Amino acid sequence: MRQIFGNRLGVQRLSPRAVGSAVFLAVMAIAGSSQAAATPSAMIEAPARKAHRVVGVVLYPGFEVLDVFGPVEMWANVPGMKVVMIAEHAGPVRSAQGVEVIATHDFATVGDIDVLMVPGGVGTFKALKDKPLLDFLRAQDQQVELMTSVCTGSAILAKAGLLHGHRATSNKAYFKLAEAQDDGVTWVRKARWVEDGKYITSSGVSAGTDMALGVAARLYGLDGARRLARSLEYQWSEDPNLDPFALP
Repeated sequence: MRQIFGNRLGVQRLSPRAVGSAVFLAVMAIAGSSQAAATPSAMIEAPARKAHRVVGVVLYPGFEVLDVFGPVEMWANVPGMKVVMIAEHAGPVRSAQGVEVIATHDFATVGDIDVLMVPGGVGTFKALKDKPLLDFLRAQDQQVELMTSVCTGSAILAKAGLLHGHRATSNKAYFKLAEAQDDGVTWVRKARWVEDGKYITSSGVSAGTDMALGVAARLYGLDGARRLARSLEYQWSEDPNLDPFALP
């Protein structure tokens, strides 16, 4: 990155977030909405040109840290995407790893959300019985542009009845948990992530980061998503069907 954004010519050094945003903006300026012909079908839709979007990340006790912060690292570096943390009650929420994250918004006052993401984690088991959480997801489903999940977060979406009649995936180690929530979902065992209309579900943990870049590509263009991944030194597995962790 220093060779591109370094200060050998007196250029001000940028923070990692600013670097990611600058790269994304530069790419979008020259790439427009062009897409590579050989890309997966899920990524060749014409990008929607909405200037600003709010991405809401749902927190509940026992959520998985990487499920949250893998996607957040990507989305927070996309110009025009604002990430907010949401929980039933605003304040600290303890993760499965013991790290507490501050929810700045609660279910009642969060306002309009464009993209909603539900993480997985050991807290999923209790979350499946959490009526306020399930009701919040059902209400948000009526207005969000995209409903997404990482890991066992798809089990929570299925429990809320949101994935019925759609294709979806989940963490391979807890696949039966997801299947048990709704047999009206077409559960895809071999997938890094699955897109079906506005529902985008990803496999276990790290797959959420790949999914998040897929969302960026869908909304803002593939070339920009690729350059963003490169600016953050992330090797993006951009084919949603290429799943090295698929079950036999």
